[in-house]
Amino acid sequence: MENVYKNCPEFEDKRYLLRMVCMEDKKDLLKVYSDKAALRFFNNDNCGNDDFYYTSERRMEQAIEYWLYEYNRNGFVRWAVVSKPIHEVIGTIELFHRDADDYFTNCGLLRLDIRSDYEKMSEIIEILGLIIEPAFTLFQCDKIATKAIVTATQRMRALEELGFLYTDEKLIGHDGTLYSSYFVLHQEK
Repeated sequence: MENVYKNCPEFEDKRYLLRMVCMEDKKDLLKVYSDKAALRFFNNDNCGNDDFYYTSERRMEQAIEYWLYEYNRNGFVRWAVVSKPIHEVIGTIELFHRDADDYFTNCGLLRLDIRSDYEKMSEIIEILGLIIEPAFTLFQCDKIATKAIVTATQRMRALEELGFLYTDEKLIGHDGTLYSSYFVLHQEK
């Protein structure tokens, strides 16, 4: 099996392309990370108090530099979500393998950050549908978890449609903070 940190695969269908994020994405990503309506759906659990609200190109560059640094140290992969019809990056997906002393061990933790105009059940299903199955192999995990807060109704419906189930289990952060509102998809045996 190919190492995702040596060769980051791309996934696509007619409308979306998922590919490794790059510095050239900064202008498009600034539209995502300065979108206050989208911000509330981003998962910043365990991210050192980063709220992912970026309002300058320089701050967006710093975020991309950090994402590439983490990729190079096998920390996580950050894919750009490219809308083919408009030729723009409309979001990102972060994925990494998590081992921990809680329920979320041997888990692929997924973060989906998309512009608010794409926070629709049909769009989320299509985007996540590209990466869910390969993620189990790429990140050698038996479950995938992602966060959806109670007001993220479109996201929750999309996750349920994809087979994710809400869990009352808490993700325990580096500092012991308990995080909730997770949905989990177990790998089919």
